Amino acid sequence: MLKKINEILSGTAATLIGGLCLAFRFFLPRMGIHLPADPAWITVVICGIPLVSLAIRRLICNPGISRISSALLISIAMSAAIFIGDLFAAGEVAFIMALGAILEEKTTDRAQKGLKKLIGLAPVQGRLLTDGTEKMVPAETIQPGDILRIFPGEVIPADGVILHGETSVDQSIMTGESLPVDKAEKDEVFCGTLNCFGSIDIRAVHAGQNSTLQKLIRMVQEAEEKKAPMARIADRCASILVPAALLIAIAAGLVTRDIVRAVTVLVVFCPCALVLATPTAVMAAIGQAAKHGVVIKSGEALENMGKADAIAFDKTGTLTYGKLKVCDVISFDPKRTEQELLSLAASAEARSEHPLGRAITACAKEKNAVILESSAFSMSAGKGVRADVAGHTLLCGAETWMAEHQTEIPSEAAEQSAALRRMGKASILVAEDKVCIGLIALSDVLREGAVSMTAKLSAMNVRTLLLTGDHQKTAEYFADRAGIRTVHAGLLPEEKVAQIQKLRTEGRTVCMIGDGVNDAPALKTASVGVAMGSMGSDIAVEAADIALMTDDLSRIPYLKRLSNATVRTIRCSITLSMCINFCAVTLSVLGVLTPTTGALVHNAGSCFVVLIAALLYDRKFED
Repeated sequence: MLKKINEILSGTAATLIGGLCLAFRFFLPRMGIHLPADPAWITVVICGIPLVSLAIRRLICNPGISRISSALLISIAMSAAIFIGDLFAAGEVAFIMALGAILEEKTTDRAQKGLKKLIGLAPVQGRLLTDGTEKMVPAETIQPGDILRIFPGEVIPADGVILHGETSVDQSIMTGESLPVDKAEKDEVFCGTLNCFGSIDIRAVHAGQNSTLQKLIRMVQEAEEKKAPMARIADRCASILVPAALLIAIAAGLVTRDIVRAVTVLVVFCPCALVLATPTAVMAAIGQAAKHGVVIKSGEALENMGKADAIAFDKTGTLTYGKLKVCDVISFDPKRTEQELLSLAASAEARSEHPLGRAITACAKEKNAVILESSAFSMSAGKGVRADVAGHTLLCGAETWMAEHQTEIPSEAAEQSAALRRMGKASILVAEDKVCIGLIALSDVLREGAVSMTAKLSAMNVRTLLLTGDHQKTAEYFADRAGIRTVHAGLLPEEKVAQIQKLRTEGRTVCMIGDGVNDAPALKTASVGVAMGSMGSDIAVEAADIALMTDDLSRIPYLKRLSNATVRTIRCSITLSMCINFCAVTLSVLGVLTPTTGALVHNAGSCFVVLIAALLYDRKFED
């Protein structure tokens, strides 16, 4: 019951009512209007009860020095002001504290939808093979050793090894790879990944809670639990402020024999400006960032972004756009132009559902290449396609596909394919009537601004590195183009987490930037996680502390500068508030200030802090 009352009284609506009553108490008497009851009582009740409850709860429940909090000091000051009959001073310190708590809560609320969405990826059923018969069973009943059949378009219900069949598997949620991975007999497949083309039979190796997907879910949960909220600065200082305030107040009362001076010391010593310093600066910075298409979820994220001295990037969808495009069309036949080669390849691939085939067809349409009707179309998962076009048999695919159809590959084609692989590109050989006539290469595209971003980060003495599930050669190619020197490729989600933990044990503050489901544990484990919000998965966005809604990499250096400025603003506000408190305590001891005027002076300090923080909102930061 008491908890429910505290929740209501500490809510935004109740706190605003308390502030309104405090304003009535200040202005109405000066307008000659006198109410039968002092409205400041309402402020004291609304803002004071949760404050006193918090102070008592910490005294009873918290261990050691953490029993002493800023709430305790303000509760003492409020009680002393009530004791001498100065309700305005009592209500003022309680209201400022309540307002600061609300502002801080607004900046630190975290959405919890991401984990639910990740859990939603878990398959609910699988097709169990028993004595040659198929039976759909709940995924949680699958055991290691069970034989499962997975058709095209179905989610793989357990980690396993392929016994029969060939296919391509979209395992981007695990590794972040931009292309489906070709799989054949004896290859491993992961729970939660998508079977794209061929039908396969697998033997389950890890199922249920031991599957890779469930481990991924558990890593996100554990990282979330380890992520402690940023401690409030006022509470950090409380162990010093409370004894100091009490000693000075008692000394002032004993020496001057004036209890009003002692109460005034307690009132002006209240850390209201200190309480407002962090949340107001953070609110202003969050507003500033929002104007630039950046969503910051907490003050802790800003603080850690400022401290970050190592930034790790995912590749696909983060450093690159994550979309394959035709980048090279190479004809080996002098009689064939590049446009004609593209036309033939697109005609053969027109019925293909493979991402490479779709990319070739899309490129042909963009370049207005003629796409002819095909017949006798067939496709072998992970190898290539065959089609009859205009009376000729066309083949598009890998070297093994050409070899299966007795098509000789010229040395020039083999050399070109090897060179393209070193550049992180996928290549498709094109043959007509068993003669290799050309090659089409496809590649992901580096994001615009990636090079300038890494250069700016290097100028700030920030180390950059690439953590990706993609192949080593592809990763090295894009890292080199972006100006990133440290590359870790072929990583599963838990291996990305291990790399980040290693950096943190070395004393580094790590920022992780990613966009996929597989990046969620790393985003949670890092000191601060940044998600590519526009193209990135919802789960990555929810797991991150910051989201780039425009997918503009130039926002990373901007974030670094903004967070540094926010930390400096907070420190400036704290210094100012402490100086004002020192002067106000001196004037209180001398009898210059009363509890009411003291409350106004220290309220002025709170206003200065708010104004300084507001300057962050319109400050210009160089891109």
